[in-house]
Amino acid sequence: MPQSVVAAVDLGSNSFRLQVARVVQGQPYTLDTLKESVRLAAGLMPDKTLDMATQERALACLRRFGERLRGVPREGIRVVGTNTLRVARDAEAFLVAAQEALGVPIEIIAGQEEARLIFVGVGHSMPRTRGRRLVVDIGGGSTEIIIGRGIKPQRLESLYMGCVSYTQQFFPHGRVTVKQWTAAQLAAASELQVLSASFGRGQWDQAVGSSGTARALAELLELNGFAEQGITRAGLDFLRQKLFQVRDLQQLVELGLRPERVPVLPGGLAIMSAVFDELGIESMQTTESGLREGVLYEMLGRLDQRDVRAETVRHFVQRYHADIAQGTRVEKLALTFYRQVTTRALFRHYGPYLGWAAQLHEIGLSIAHGGYHRHSAYIIDNADMPGFSRLEQAIMGGLVQAHRGRLGKVAERITHHEGWRLILCLRLAVLFLRDRTGRPLPRLKLLDGESGFSLQISAQWLSQHSLVAANLEKESQQWAQQGVTLSLMSPEGVPEILCDK
Repeated sequence: MPQSVVAAVDLGSNSFRLQVARVVQGQPYTLDTLKESVRLAAGLMPDKTLDMATQERALACLRRFGERLRGVPREGIRVVGTNTLRVARDAEAFLVAAQEALGVPIEIIAGQEEARLIFVGVGHSMPRTRGRRLVVDIGGGSTEIIIGRGIKPQRLESLYMGCVSYTQQFFPHGRVTVKQWTAAQLAAASELQVLSASFGRGQWDQAVGSSGTARALAELLELNGFAEQGITRAGLDFLRQKLFQVRDLQQLVELGLRPERVPVLPGGLAIMSAVFDELGIESMQTTESGLREGVLYEMLGRLDQRDVRAETVRHFVQRYHADIAQGTRVEKLALTFYRQVTTRALFRHYGPYLGWAAQLHEIGLSIAHGGYHRHSAYIIDNADMPGFSRLEQAIMGGLVQAHRGRLGKVAERITHHEGWRLILCLRLAVLFLRDRTGRPLPRLKLLDGESGFSLQISAQWLSQHSLVAANLEKESQQWAQQGVTLSLMSPEGVPEILCDK
């Protein structure tokens, strides 16, 4: 693997964290970590927009992180945003400024994907166990709960409750009353109740807490003699009583709580207590590992050609009974066209999405033939697809929706010229392979010039394939309506393209 240094950045709802690691024989060894308590979730206003003070605090942190990342190869950096950036209405505008401050693209990952990556990180970093592991990660805006073996999750849930959001909602004045505590417990229990059958006692052998909340609680209990290691039910009861007794939460610092955890402890403790009650937990280990480690290991897999996204696509192709041979043919021809009209760097970046879109473009046929491209796109846009960020799913969904039909209907999904190139390559591949036979095609070459696109193709071959010729004419008209020229030219020494299986 060419990269010797990699980095993961977790833009959490409570804290932003950066981890830089050196890669030795495929394993990441931490070189440096940075953490800042940004409390992004606290900046969410009633209309679900981020207030300016929180945005400025976040951007200042990202500029500092950007300085640390300057020596790390860009292909070795992955930045993920979680719950608050999932729900903020102005997240898209904020991300523009955030990416400029950090100098690296930011991915917003779905709750299920966050849960999967957390489990991967914990599984890689803790001793192997023969039984099933329950992992609970209480973040600032959401709580992820996962059961699985090794590094493979079997059940995943992401719930809209976090230490920042619950503290704001139920304990806004810096004190904890019995009435407030009861309301918070009931709210958390209500979220967890539906999970008790599939995540409760008997479904797992070991419970692990992977978040800052879990580590802070364990540290408090250990310092005060209520647990030798980890979190216990008796220890949680002790902390609850302490919350009732103190007049000011800052007094918890005297027990050993770090000052930056004080503002979010009540919400985190209420959620953890409800988790213990509803899932029948008596004791829980804690770990330093979680989302960042999962991101690092996932990235190492991608760099070493062990990409979970490719496995996800294969699973979707099988699940929706798509024609594997046709998908492979379309993928090969679409990538051949794309290689002809783009740069090597852009091909490395966007080529995989084009290939995956080609494999998935017919999965909507499992719903209905009419409008199947829209059905395919809907599945890709909305399904939980392990390994993919929301943006990546949107890229593939846009390509699949645009692979047939009128271009005007998908124009709003295409924000840059490269998107149109990708669409053209996929549409032409589907057009030429409509007969699904895998027969050899004529010599083809796609060119991208100042005046538009041109396709080099044998006039004699076209005269013998009138249906393809008619479809190319219609395709040219579709592009003309978007102000783009697509013309046909006679070939001059263009290599032959074969689209067999």
